[in-house]
Amino acid sequence: MTHRLGRSFRLLALAALVIGCAGPGPTSRPPTGSPGSSPSSSPGSSPATSSAPASAPPGGAFDPARVGLSLEPFVSGLRDPLALTHAGDGSGRLFVAEQEGAIRIVRDAALVDEPFLDISERISAGGEQGLLGLAFHPDFPTDPRFFVNYTDTNGDTRVSSFVVDPGTPDRADPGSEVRLLFIDQPYANHNGGALAFGPDGFLYIATGDGGSGGDPHGNGQSLGTLLGKILRIDVDKTEGDRAYAVPADNPFVGQAGALPEIFVFGMRNPWRMSFDRANGDLWVGDVGQNSWEEIDVVRSGTSGENFGWNLMEGDHCFRPAEGCEEPSLVPPVTEYGRDEGTTVIGGPVYRGSEQPALVGGYVFADFGSRRFWLIDAASDGPTEPVLALENGPNVASFGEDEAGEIYATALATGEVLKVRAVSR
Repeated sequence: MTHRLGRSFRLLALAALVIGCAGPGPTSRPPTGSPGSSPSSSPGSSPATSSAPASAPPGGAFDPARVGLSLEPFVSGLRDPLALTHAGDGSGRLFVAEQEGAIRIVRDAALVDEPFLDISERISAGGEQGLLGLAFHPDFPTDPRFFVNYTDTNGDTRVSSFVVDPGTPDRADPGSEVRLLFIDQPYANHNGGALAFGPDGFLYIATGDGGSGGDPHGNGQSLGTLLGKILRIDVDKTEGDRAYAVPADNPFVGQAGALPEIFVFGMRNPWRMSFDRANGDLWVGDVGQNSWEEIDVVRSGTSGENFGWNLMEGDHCFRPAEGCEEPSLVPPVTEYGRDEGTTVIGGPVYRGSEQPALVGGYVFADFGSRRFWLIDAASDGPTEPVLALENGPNVASFGEDEAGEIYATALATGEVLKVRAVSR
């Protein structure tokens, strides 16, 4: 039977579980420079901004100091929206995954009444569990498949494909499920959940470290488990008893004791990730334990990076509390402390055309503090994030439409909001 919780309890549980387990954590090294800002008393205010659209900077380089953000209501009526994407089919539709197991269509800024797919009876929804990720095949609708990441009624992770009949483009076939991946989850939290197709046509899957607190099983650093990783698989081929194949150039193929699906490791809870459509860089928001929230980037053409968890939290020692420095560990491109927020929500790099001042900027937010930041996506870090909006909504995810415009899903209000650039 599907696990159901009251909606208000689900929201509290999501906030508490994504933030991390209570209790003191290992001491961090002194920060090298923590961003700081005082909250504004005005709801939804941007620091020192006007409502005028931002203009493109001279020379075309992105400058986060010149740009603020605002959020424009786009559509409402959703129930706990956790992910948003498009199908790449020219229809202009947006697809929104709701936590309890439905996928809804937004067409022409209006919510379609009937769900695109409803698999709520197969899902355990509450806290960090539910329908967590959604991605369409790059050749959709020629290849009629789309892919979902959800926690089943036992709380374990399933990555499955479904099919859309061309004769009914607004309704997927719930009976067409093909399971690609199953991951046993030792605890209810830290499920990751993001899905994204890369420019190479492979499916990337974000997995958390298995939960509890502090990674008690050491999954983040272990190459013998799929937990605490970004995985990379080929959904257009099969291999042995797998419903997918492993790309031959995955970094750990052929390495004794390592699972070949692993692309990068050392992740705690990579809740949201996205590819920069201009250059193929993979951006990941990894939720921290007790002290630091981080944004990691896998530059195009690289793989096998170790982002440090649970040796490090952000760019700071976690376990051991000191002396964790290793040249093989890749630091985040940016981070912020618990004085700035509690739950990082990774976003996209803006590559649309409506807001030229935002081109080349990476957008991200914090679920708990309701702050939004920008950094220059060309920076290799460490980069201090620039505050672009204070007292916004509690957003659970960002997504893009086919043109590269950015949207955010507001969990508590059930809205989709369009992200706009404004002048400072």
